[in-house]
Amino acid sequence: MYGIWLWICLVAALVPAIALLIYVYRQDRIEKEPTPLLMKLLGFGVLSALIAAIIETVGEWILGIFVDSTLKIYWVLYAFLIVAASEEGFKYLFLKKNTWKHPAFNYRFDAVVYAIFVSLGFAAFENIFYVLDYGLGTAFLRAVISIPGHFGFAMIMGYFYGKAKEAEQNKDEKGRERNQLLAFLIPLILHGIFDALLMVESDYAGAVFVLFIVVFYIFVFILLRKESKNDHPILSEETLAAQQVQPMQSAQPIQQETVSGMQSQPTEEVVKPDNYDYNE
Repeated sequence: MYGIWLWICLVAALVPAIALLIYVYRQDRIEKEPTPLLMKLLGFGVLSALIAAIIETVGEWILGIFVDSTLKIYWVLYAFLIVAASEEGFKYLFLKKNTWKHPAFNYRFDAVVYAIFVSLGFAAFENIFYVLDYGLGTAFLRAVISIPGHFGFAMIMGYFYGKAKEAEQNKDEKGRERNQLLAFLIPLILHGIFDALLMVESDYAGAVFVLFIVVFYIFVFILLRKESKNDHPILSEETLAAQQVQPMQSAQPIQQETVSGMQSQPTEEVVKPDNYDYNE
C-alpha cells in the first residue's frame, strides 16, 4: 500500500515539470536540441538543487546570528540573499558551464530551452521532497505556483543568455557582459520577490503575491511564444550581411547567361513560296 502511495506522490511531483518540458521542447521549432545535452542539463539542475539546499541551510544559520528571525526583514533578506541567490546562481553556473561553447548553441531560442531544462530539473527534484513530506495537497499547490515560478525565472534567464551569446558573436564585449549579468540578476530579483511575498506574513502580502504571479506568468508565456516565433541563428552581423549578398551575386551570372543565351539564339528564316502575293 505504501508503495502505491509513493508512486502516486512521485507522479504528482513530476508531471507538472514534465508537461512544461514537453511544451518548451515543442516550441523549439527550427532545430531540436541534442537529447544527451538536454538530459545532462536536467541532471545538473538536480545537482544545483542539492548544492543550494546545503547553502540555504548554512546561510539561514549565519543570517540568524545577525538578524532576529521574528522580524520581517529577516525573511526578506533570506529570500533574496540566500534562497534566490543560491538557487539562481547555481542554475546559471551549470547552464553556462555546459552550453556556452557547445556547438548546438546556434539559435537564440536554444538559450531558453537550455535554461528551462536546468531549472525544471531543479524544480522537479525539489518537488519530490515537498510532496513526500507534506502530501498530495502540496503537489497541487506547487504545480500552479512553484513549478511555473521556476519555469518563468528560467525563461527570463534564457532570454538574456541568448542575447549575451549573440553579442559575443558580434564582438560586443560590453553587450555580452551586460546580458550575462542580467541573465543572473533579473531572475534573482524576481525569485526574491516571489519568495519574500510568500514568507512575509502580512495582510497584503498574499494579495500582492497573487497579482504578481498572474502578471508574471502571462508576461512569461507571451515572451516565450514571441521568442519561439522570432527564433533565428546566432550569427555575427558580417555573416548575416555575407549571406544576404551571396544570393544576389550568384543570381547575376544566371541572369547574364540567360540574356546571352537569348541573344545567341539564331533567328529563324521565313521561306515563302514562289507564288506568294507580296501585295496581299
